[in-house]
Amino acid sequence: MSQPPESTRMKSSADEEQSTRVSMPSADTERHRLLAEMAEQSTDMISRHTPDDWRFIYASPAVTHLLGYSVDEIVGMSAYELYHPDDVEDFKRRSPSVSYERGLYTHTYRFRCKDGHYTWLESTSRSIRDAKTDELKEILVVSRDVSQRINAEQANRRLARVLEHSSDLVAFVTPDHRVSQLNEAARDALGLEVSAHESLQLTALFTPESYSLLQQQAFPEAHDQGRWQGEAEMFSRIHQRTIPVMLEVLAHRSLDNRLEYFSTVARDMTAIKQAEAKQQQYQREIDHAARLITMGEMATGLAHEINQPLTAVVNYVRGIQRRMEYDRESALGDIEQPLERIGNTALRAGEIVRQMMDFTRKTDPEWELLELNPIVDDLIGFCGNAAKRHNVQLMNRIPAGIPAVYADRIQLEQILLNLLLNGIEACHRDENQPALMVWLEASMGRADQVIISVQDQGPGLPVDDPEQLFEQFFTTKADGLGMGLAISRTLIERHGGQLQAENLPDVGAKFSFVLSTEGA
Repeated sequence: MSQPPESTRMKSSADEEQSTRVSMPSADTERHRLLAEMAEQSTDMISRHTPDDWRFIYASPAVTHLLGYSVDEIVGMSAYELYHPDDVEDFKRRSPSVSYERGLYTHTYRFRCKDGHYTWLESTSRSIRDAKTDELKEILVVSRDVSQRINAEQANRRLARVLEHSSDLVAFVTPDHRVSQLNEAARDALGLEVSAHESLQLTALFTPESYSLLQQQAFPEAHDQGRWQGEAEMFSRIHQRTIPVMLEVLAHRSLDNRLEYFSTVARDMTAIKQAEAKQQQYQREIDHAARLITMGEMATGLAHEINQPLTAVVNYVRGIQRRMEYDRESALGDIEQPLERIGNTALRAGEIVRQMMDFTRKTDPEWELLELNPIVDDLIGFCGNAAKRHNVQLMNRIPAGIPAVYADRIQLEQILLNLLLNGIEACHRDENQPALMVWLEASMGRADQVIISVQDQGPGLPVDDPEQLFEQFFTTKADGLGMGLAISRTLIERHGGQLQAENLPDVGAKFSFVLSTEGA
């Protein structure tokens, strides 16, 4: 087959190229189409505005998601109508100083949604000008919802203000245990400042003992469990004194669970500690007064207890004197035994006086492991005369092998003495009647506890509710103050126990409490 002439082939190729150019869109047209499609699909609102009153010329469909308006509803509205009143004036004041010729302008503000509530938007604006006349034709704006970010920032600022003005002493500590920031309360109380270029050593805030506690216990526990709480002591350089605090250490982590920093929140416990000290001093005064009252109630019996040995001493001395008057030579060989009796009797009187002085002495508690039987035997001897006057028999039924208890001797004696005297008075009988009994028992509770009880054969508890007996100033005695049992319960509570009262099955009453066999 013959080929067409060269001229014919060239014309045909040119026609095909022209046809291709007519059927394919230009690059600018394709770019505009893609941009329009992106605007339609974008979650950010893209809008065009008139330069004078900022009326919407165009808004992308995202306007419905952001503001609740349809495109048709918002076109023609002025942005000034939707600004929050506090923001529109701010924007108007800025507008004259904004030059869109130089590029973009970003603005954060509140816009009113269709339902009336306001949402935070962040908009980036750019001017569109006529290429020939440079006349400002419209403003192109891209807006996105930043409510969550703004709310978070506002919340952080509020928290920062609260933290800065908190009365608690707050410090931020780096993972390597250096102080990077202190709040106002901490700066004022400790007399310290943290510069922007140099952090503080943690040792500047705490006493050596508390610093060691933080290093060995608080930070490791907070690192593993998120928080640690306990008591510590900070040191005020400005006042040169220690500050007792209730301290909480918190570990703060990033989203990938990496430790970012620790915070320490310390509450000044100075006033509370001072109040506790005053309360303890007041309680010691009350305890001491109660012991003096107990001695006062026993005054008659104690006078008799002391008078007996003193009378015996006088009689022994007079007997020796009479012998010496009649026969000095032979009397010298007979006075050895009376002199020994004088010495023993004087020691007995001195022991009674010593017990009284020990019991009434004002001392701070001294906690130690105490054997019960020697203490109980001494108290039974001490109350012997009172028991005789009331025709009561006292007995120690505490087993010999009972473990020692952890207590303060004076307070334990005060408790037992008060319970013994109450039991003695409850069992009072005339001399011609059979004597009733008051006795002490002890038994093991849990492995580390001893249950101690004082029991009697009296008429039983004088009230239906045993708890009433432990109320301050409640008494069934004509001359009673109503403080003995209340103070005894308080003392036992200091020992970690609880004083309880109950009636025995047949007759009499029982007061019991628990003491630990282990030291603190």
